[in-house]
Amino acid sequence: MRILIWLRNDLRLHDHEPLHRALAQNADVVFLYCFDPRQFGETAFGFPKTGAYRAKFLIETVADLRRSLRSRGSDLIIRQGKPEEEIVALVETLNIDSLCWHEEATAEETNVENKVKQALRSRGTAFKTYWGTTLYHPDDLPFEILELPEIFIQFRKAVEKEVQVREIFQAPAQLPTLPENIEPGELPTLSDFGLAERSTDPRGVLAFKGGETKALARLQHYFWDTNCLSSYKETRNGMLGADYSSKFSAWLANGSLSPRQVYAEVQRYERDRQKNNSTYWMIFELMWRDYFRFVCVKYGAKVFRKGGIRNLPIAWQQDWARFDLWREGETGYPLIDANMQEIAATGFMSNRGRQNVASFLTKNLGIDWRWGAEWFESLLIDYDVCSNWGNWNYTAGVGNDARGFRYFNIPKQSKDYDPNGDYVKHWLPALVNLPANKVHSPWKLQPVEQKRFEVRLGVDYPNSVVDLQKSVDANQQKYEAAWTEKK
Repeated sequence: MRILIWLRNDLRLHDHEPLHRALAQNADVVFLYCFDPRQFGETAFGFPKTGAYRAKFLIETVADLRRSLRSRGSDLIIRQGKPEEEIVALVETLNIDSLCWHEEATAEETNVENKVKQALRSRGTAFKTYWGTTLYHPDDLPFEILELPEIFIQFRKAVEKEVQVREIFQAPAQLPTLPENIEPGELPTLSDFGLAERSTDPRGVLAFKGGETKALARLQHYFWDTNCLSSYKETRNGMLGADYSSKFSAWLANGSLSPRQVYAEVQRYERDRQKNNSTYWMIFELMWRDYFRFVCVKYGAKVFRKGGIRNLPIAWQQDWARFDLWREGETGYPLIDANMQEIAATGFMSNRGRQNVASFLTKNLGIDWRWGAEWFESLLIDYDVCSNWGNWNYTAGVGNDARGFRYFNIPKQSKDYDPNGDYVKHWLPALVNLPANKVHSPWKLQPVEQKRFEVRLGVDYPNSVVDLQKSVDANQQKYEAAWTEKK
């Protein structure tokens, strides 16, 4: 039997059930990765769908996977084209008996799956799908996906009480050779997708490099070499430096790292070193990731609609001028601007930063949250469709647990998480001379202070785009009016 494994967001050899099951059948296994041109077009609002940062990370990941396969006697077939067309061509050329792959959760990905299934059925070719993107398997949940709790804490308590994480599948040591009558294909470059190489900004928290090899090395580094896991809960809200958080998200997003592999390593760490709140919190964050994926399965296309999964008719602003100030980091609020300049320069932003900039866009500027979600989709190295859109639903108040008008107090957040202004000065050199008690509120500087600290508002650093409290009050009225209308 010859089985074709269609790889997508599962670019690894460890904990890979389709591969494990195919080898258990003594099958002749063939691997395919297809660069789908639809993933390199534009978003609905005109942003590059996959920007240069994530595209480079993806290319590096595919290259690493090919090296790993070759070291085990196999190879990776690489194609550029629509999977439903490229797969049929390979089925014919290689006399494929069966196809298998990991399922996805959201519309674009499942639409492609359905086209592949239709093409295979028309040929009479067998196929089998698996689930391998989450910590907990959906078949093991104590409820049907359509009955998923609306509040995360209810989900968490239920799975912690009743569900076990399944064992991981080990990476194979040896693999069947690639058939001789097939050309493996060339690895594409950024220019093939109309993208330009972006130089690595030395201010970035980490020089992200794609691939399973780097993913497992990062896991080793964070847990074992530096022992950072022991204090993860206390440091995870940082914004400066490589090790305030795990940074696993980029490798988790394209599946070069399995969440169950992280879980297995946490268990080993707890046995060999220590078990504390931080080791628990690592699993806690993986549960949030699971939750948003299951939310996407439950609600489908609603996750991407203006009203979110609550279908809430908020009167969002369509203000491109202010949106440009937000995405270019020129709002006049240092914590927002520093984070937006970081993502533009590196393709990464801390979780604390993401929550603040999303709150500012929706609760202060009142701008359509989907613009922010798509901008993140375009830029983020660690873009995960479910986590990104689930979090934006949540922050915009149109998602799960939508309880009243909740927003981030930007000045308080600034003082709590960047008390000395080290982060904002790192990304906003115009503010480098300001003392800690001034750096987060430059709009309060008097002319004499601007001269003393060598920062001219409106010249060296922009004036504030909105008044924080007045803008919150105005958008709260719109939010409450939407709930009244919905009722």
